[in-house]
Amino acid sequence: MKISHIEHIGIAVPNLEEAIKYYESVLGLKCYKQEVVEDQKVTTAFFKVGDTKIELLEATTPESTIAKFIEKNGGRGGMHHMAFAVEDGVAEALAEAEEKGIKLIDKAPRKGADGLQIAFLQKELKLVLAAAKKLSKNSISAANTLPASASPCFLTREVLKNSICL
Repeated sequence: MKISHIEHIGIAVPNLEEAIKYYESVLGLKCYKQEVVEDQKVTTAFFKVGDTKIELLEATTPESTIAKFIEKNGGRGGMHHMAFAVEDGVAEALAEAEEKGIKLIDKAPRKGADGLQIAFLQKELKLVLAAAKKLSKNSISAANTLPASASPCFLTREVLKNSICL
């Protein structure tokens, strides 16, 4: 798997509206997109910082992975994952990860937020969980989560004219 850059950092938040206000008024960032991802039971908000995106994630149901993450984190939000863009496909990255002994949560890529195809994987490294995500045909992203309770993942984004369009 050939990683090209950090695609985004996923941050779980208990209240998306309050978090957006903070990122805009205190940090001076602009939310460029909000999206509900029904099968993941989350609402997301995206910000751009240089070439990297920040993805805020709020649970839409108590059963969502994000709700469980926040609950395990004492009701506070926190860094959920870091996604790396890769130059090979998600399916290829999943196969390579599995070949290296990493437990796959998803056996195949699926649709995620912001035009990404995602596939979650899990590998415990001390207190760090590793995950990966894939970008379109020739890119994939991997995620490392810092808290032991975080879930890792793979994701993909359709790349138009050889660049990521925001």
